[in-house]
Amino acid sequence: MNAKHLFKSVTMSLSAMLLAGTCYAGQSGSAEVVVAQLDGLSGAFANIGEQQRLAMQAAIEEINAKGGANGGKFKLVSIDGKGKPQETLNAFRRAVDEGIRIVIQGNSSSVAAALNEAVRKYNKRHPDDPVLYLNHSAVSNELTGKDCNFWQFRFDASVAMKVKAVMTSLASDKGVQKIYLINQDYSLGHQTSADAKNTLSKIRPDVQIVGDELHPVGQIKDFSPYVSKIAASGADAIFTANWGNDLALLAKAIKDAGLKVRIYTFYGGGYGAPAAMGEAAIGRVIQVSEWHENIQPNPIEDFAVNYEKKTGHDWLFHRIRSMFLLTAEAIKSAGSQDIEKIALALEDATVDAGTGPVRVRKKDHQVLQNLYISKAVKMASAGGPKEAKYDAEKSGTAFVTEALIESPDTVVETSCQMKRP
Repeated sequence: MNAKHLFKSVTMSLSAMLLAGTCYAGQSGSAEVVVAQLDGLSGAFANIGEQQRLAMQAAIEEINAKGGANGGKFKLVSIDGKGKPQETLNAFRRAVDEGIRIVIQGNSSSVAAALNEAVRKYNKRHPDDPVLYLNHSAVSNELTGKDCNFWQFRFDASVAMKVKAVMTSLASDKGVQKIYLINQDYSLGHQTSADAKNTLSKIRPDVQIVGDELHPVGQIKDFSPYVSKIAASGADAIFTANWGNDLALLAKAIKDAGLKVRIYTFYGGGYGAPAAMGEAAIGRVIQVSEWHENIQPNPIEDFAVNYEKKTGHDWLFHRIRSMFLLTAEAIKSAGSQDIEKIALALEDATVDAGTGPVRVRKKDHQVLQNLYISKAVKMASAGGPKEAKYDAEKSGTAFVTEALIESPDTVVETSCQMKRP
């Protein structure tokens, strides 16, 4: 055992050694790979955190059934970060105290920013015992831009990448002449608004922005006043990066008002929006995602169907599966569970998660993958396209591909100046 691994063994907390008899990073290749989910499992977005927990467990079970990562099977420990920065930092400290050196979080870019900085500081103080942060969904540009961190890897597309993708659809939609921007009042919403305005000015300067609304996060119970403002503006389309209940309640208010607008979204195929809108979404709701259930071809169709049968939820978080596949590949390439070696191996990892190649961009640790623009349509059984086989959230409407944006075309520039160990 080298000095670095000896240091880890000596300093490992007693609670870490006692927790399920588990060995941790730096130990033998057959040790369990313990990861801690720090997403909110209570609070305004608890339903999303729980769905993500189920998705992580499904991805882990799939990998473990094939032998795990370099002989070590993944084990998930979920610690409730309550969707708040300080509570998530408390969860992070608990995970570290228990000897866990791979943490996972993705709900809310403001939470992710706090966790990213905490991981950076921790690793600066403990260079021989670092923590790896896997970010599955926090999409703020800064996280792989000016605030990039060698120890953080992001497995979802950034705001800039998502806006670029959505605008490929909007650019060809000549029915859109007036658009209303409505987003949550934190970094995600601010960046979405700014990037949308900048991109529209270049590709559709004829489109008039008739509203630019930022609303409190997770606090609005009735979006009808906002929908009234949208209607009064004369908008024929809206663009939103809302997620969770903020998206579902906005969708419900649009339906209840009978507002006939196109709805361009990051997350319109899930988070309660399809269930809230039902058939009112047909031909109007457009989303960008790394996967949807009616892609053609669909190599993981059986996986998605079985997941829905087991959990009662649609398979939405395909990036979580990619995250675990890439991490498993990195552990295999590293030949150990040494955190620094895993991080270095992740920089070179590539897998096919059923949607084409998924890889990490080394200079900022942004994952690059194919993205799909999809639109809500009638089910095939109701006269819709033949590929509209699976509905979204039992809504009676399905999403089908409108455009496939291949990985090289999703790329945006980064301001990251990464400091490496």
